[in-house]
Amino acid sequence: MQRKIFQRKNLTFSYLDTEGEKPLLVALHGHMMEGATFLPLMQVLQSDYRVVALDQRGHGFSDHAASYTRDDYLCDIEALLQNLNGNTPVILLGHSLGGVNAYQFAARHPDLVQALIIEDIGAVVNDDLSFCLPWSGVFKTKEDLVACIGPNMAPYLAPSLRETAQGWKLAFEPAEMVQSQNCLNGDHWQDWLATSCPALLLHGAQSPVLAAAMSEEMVTRRRRTQLQTLPGGHVVHQDDFPGYVEAVKHFLAGLSSEHA
Repeated sequence: MQRKIFQRKNLTFSYLDTEGEKPLLVALHGHMMEGATFLPLMQVLQSDYRVVALDQRGHGFSDHAASYTRDDYLCDIEALLQNLNGNTPVILLGHSLGGVNAYQFAARHPDLVQALIIEDIGAVVNDDLSFCLPWSGVFKTKEDLVACIGPNMAPYLAPSLRETAQGWKLAFEPAEMVQSQNCLNGDHWQDWLATSCPALLLHGAQSPVLAAAMSEEMVTRRRRTQLQTLPGGHVVHQDDFPGYVEAVKHFLAGLSSEHA
């Protein structure tokens, strides 16, 4: 497992890479998270896949940016793929923000995407992240920061806590997350339906973000799309990691048999 970098338009991006001459799977995290959220999955899949987990702009060890538009994120992914493997189709896996980025990138570049794994995000997005604004700044201790974040969110954000000479802070800037979410909100049905590559939609049964009716409609309306509903909330890959891994591996095995 190596941490690597690439650059695009004066921004430096960081990513984790299991390396190897194997089929490439690129993992895209959600808002406030970073590539390291996928470390357990990377360890499970690395024997069969080269897994790359990107720290998207404004997250993790990648640079903060002035802009967080849809085009910004999609061009970042394109630059990553050019840096990794050129024009060979890849499997894109994305959670939340990363899920929309994945299926919108596929809509724009269908020739570059072999398959999609989308975790708990819909074809219509309308969320508000302003609740995270009080988390901004530097806190005297790690405990102070964790207390401000609260017990529900803190376990998911553990990889994003950073110790500095002045105290503890988050790797992301909350105001930038609000900005990014506002750009993400909208009706994305056209992008979701634009491609027909194999897709797996993972839905958390208790998710406040993706409603069951939306997940069912997404699978009904898009060809070659499977739905797997698992216990837990929005962060399926942490709430039910065993079930998540089983679903992902089963889907990937189906892809392999198609190309056998």
